[in-house]
Amino acid sequence: MKIRTLLLFMLSLALSGHLKAQEKTPLGLREAIRLALTHGDDAKIAEEKVNTAESQLQVTKNEQYPELGLSGQYQYLTKPNVQSALLGGGSDNGEEGGSGFPDIHQLLLGQVNASVPVFSGFRLRNLVNAGENRLEAARLNAVSDKEQLALQTVMDYINLYKARQTVSLVKENLKSAQQRVKDFSAMEENGLLARNDLLKAKLQESNVRVTLEESIKNERILNYRLATLLKLPEGTAIETTAEELDIVPVGDADGVAVSRSDLEALRYQEKAAEDEIKVAQSKFFPSVNLIGGYVALDVPKAITVTNAMNFGVGLSYNLSDIFKSKSDVKLARSKATELQYTLDKYTDQVNIQVRNALEDYRLALKKYDVYTESREQAIENYRIVKDKYDNGLVDTNDLLEADVEQLQARINLAYSRADITQKYYEFLTAQGTLTNYITK
Repeated sequence: MKIRTLLLFMLSLALSGHLKAQEKTPLGLREAIRLALTHGDDAKIAEEKVNTAESQLQVTKNEQYPELGLSGQYQYLTKPNVQSALLGGGSDNGEEGGSGFPDIHQLLLGQVNASVPVFSGFRLRNLVNAGENRLEAARLNAVSDKEQLALQTVMDYINLYKARQTVSLVKENLKSAQQRVKDFSAMEENGLLARNDLLKAKLQESNVRVTLEESIKNERILNYRLATLLKLPEGTAIETTAEELDIVPVGDADGVAVSRSDLEALRYQEKAAEDEIKVAQSKFFPSVNLIGGYVALDVPKAITVTNAMNFGVGLSYNLSDIFKSKSDVKLARSKATELQYTLDKYTDQVNIQVRNALEDYRLALKKYDVYTESREQAIENYRIVKDKYDNGLVDTNDLLEADVEQLQARINLAYSRADITQKYYEFLTAQGTLTNYITK
């Protein structure tokens, strides 16, 4: 019975491992970025901001259209008590009505009024211009937001790749540490090794185990974070690939073309601020409207009016705005000046970002060359130290230290290759060309 239970348990573990393996989803870096740009919440928020700006512009444009109003009334009237000598047949003793006053019980009134704005100090035209500039700024900001989303995806993907590399290298190192403990135990039993050296090897094995568990934990967290960003099904295990971690040379910074959407968006916001100045100045001018209307009135037994049409020109001028609007103009100009200074400052910041990103990328290339040499040196150093240890020329501390240095050199090399891709994409983001590069 126990054997059967054990077999079932082992079978369930095998099936569980098989199902987990099936859940792994191979995903390249570029495909991850495409998923983020199409399914990510930040991408959808950026698109909705554009839709909001479009709707706001349409609301502004609607103010240019004529105002057309239609109204109608029906009123039931009680029999009035009217006394007047003008009606004829009236009575001096207060009798109701007179023979000349009709019996009126209801009133029907219908009106149609129209007003067409002709001139308002160019207020409507400048409002539309400001709305169009804000819409273009919103579109450019959406592109910039997607650039940042793409870069965030790159960083999350590369961090997951690093975590996977760490787990793989630490597992390999753990096997070596376990084999070393096994060998040292046999030597200690035969009196060929001091127990203290065996304990040192076991201590290193324990440290490697702890490092492995921490690396696995980090891998799970980063996998969940990336899967959430890409809106993948819960439980998806993303399998990172190294094919797209290419080393791409970049030319001299003097030949780098900067096309930052956020910088261009600030320019359109500055144009919108200039339009707002003209909107504030429009209060200095009168408003002129074309007006027209139609009235129909029917009071049974009394009066009927039809075809009562009217049209003309309406003029309005708020004299108090001459004094009040000065503050509005001053405020609008202050905002425009502030945006101008912000644009100048941000332009300098963008140039600095591009230069820093380029230098960081070049540094990553140099680090890769150095770490490549370091790994070879660390492997050779461990081999030499191991030979010396076997010949009794160095102690256990030297051997374990050389092993740690070998592991660290391998991890540094794996990280440096991923850092090259990350720094290259950061450089593209500083230029404002990351999404264009990805979607080619």
